[in-house]
Amino acid sequence: MMYRKLYASRCEDDRIDALDNLEMLIEQIDNANNLEKLNMWEPLHALLTSGPDSVKAHAVWVIGTALQNNPAAQDAYLKLAPLPTLTSFLSPSSGNSAASSQQIRSKVIYALSGLLKHNAPALVQLNSDGWSRLCQALQDPNIAVRRKTAFLLNSLLTPNETTSSSSSSSSDNLHTPDSQQNQGPIHPNSHAAHLFQPGRALTSALTLEAMTKHNILGTLIDGLTNPLPYGEDGDQEEVDPDFEEKGVALLRTYAIVCNGTLEHDQKDRLREWIGKEKMKDSGGLAERWSMSGGELDELVQRVKS
Repeated sequence: MMYRKLYASRCEDDRIDALDNLEMLIEQIDNANNLEKLNMWEPLHALLTSGPDSVKAHAVWVIGTALQNNPAAQDAYLKLAPLPTLTSFLSPSSGNSAASSQQIRSKVIYALSGLLKHNAPALVQLNSDGWSRLCQALQDPNIAVRRKTAFLLNSLLTPNETTSSSSSSSSDNLHTPDSQQNQGPIHPNSHAAHLFQPGRALTSALTLEAMTKHNILGTLIDGLTNPLPYGEDGDQEEVDPDFEEKGVALLRTYAIVCNGTLEHDQKDRLREWIGKEKMKDSGGLAERWSMSGGELDELVQRVKS
């Protein structure tokens, strides 16, 4: 019944109602995994390229909810090669109205987060255009899209220590007796993919390369040191504290945690900007950026030439 309500022949309200009900159901991971058994991934994805904007927005939200912390759903959806379609929505110059376009872009970041986090095989499929659109999203007119994009990129860039240590343990076990290696069969479940692919969650190296290759780092630095106005009319010029905090967190992960390269001019801009912010917020800058004093000092030292 719910499947039939998604058809284009149904009225818009019926389709939205069906998607709302479906979204509540698939919050439970077992129900999310049933989407593949019921052959519903393809019709759900098809809604992104047809129908009114309201249906597209609800469909992409359903997709994002099904993917959250669910490797089995990630793999099922990835079979449809959905990344070009998803990232195509990240351009503000699409044919949608301004309000609906902003709403869809925000929800697309949610879906991309569900698909890409802890999923290196999906990240490999993100092409140059996809990375470029993520880069552009750091300057989106909708400040919520900027915040979510910075948070997503930071999640992808942060090294996964648990998986790394698991991979190391697996290597060590090559030299242990067979009886110790045999940990029993891998049973099919939502997270079995991580057992079959121990390096699946290692997205940091791929993201680190993309930060410079696709000018994400440069765009981030621009967004922090000279932020573009935002809002529907582009008339909000005040600094958004939430984006700034998330942007600085991404910068710190890149420069400190991953020891990423900073060009001399980038260091100069960041050093000047951080100095000005310290003068404006004497003694409170670390707290403003959710850092310890030591972490802030470490970042300051990193941007010194």
